[in-house]
Amino acid sequence: MEESTIIQAVLHALEQHSDKISSKMQEMEQRLHDEMQAMEQRLRGEMQEMEQRLRTEMHEMGQQLRTEMHEMGQQLRSEIHAVETRLEAKIDSLREEMQQMNRQLNERSDRLEEELADTQTSVEVLTTKVLHHDRKLRQLAKQA
Repeated sequence: MEESTIIQAVLHALEQHSDKISSKMQEMEQRLHDEMQAMEQRLRGEMQEMEQRLRTEMHEMGQQLRTEMHEMGQQLRSEIHAVETRLEAKIDSLREEMQQMNRQLNERSDRLEEELADTQTSVEVLTTKVLHHDRKLRQLAKQA
């Protein structure tokens, strides 16, 4: 019986040792599980922070782009207005030049009309004198 008692004692010792190893394995598994959950929580937190930072940066970038586009629109409007103003000034200047040229043309036309009227009067007077002299020459030719 001694042998069976020894075997039982060894078996009992092995069972206790197995229970201790099993207990340690469960503890290690629990710690590993806890650490993995903690790591998962940290990673989720970091991912949420990163997502929030990215959203914030995208929002800021969108605002910045809107601001730049608004400024660019204002600048373009200003440049277009300046070009319109210059064009209007140029058109006004050309209009004034055309009016000046028209006035000068009208003045020249008026002077030419006056000169033509004077010339017509002179021609009429000279024609009358030529006719009068022609009559006298005929009368003189008849008398001679």
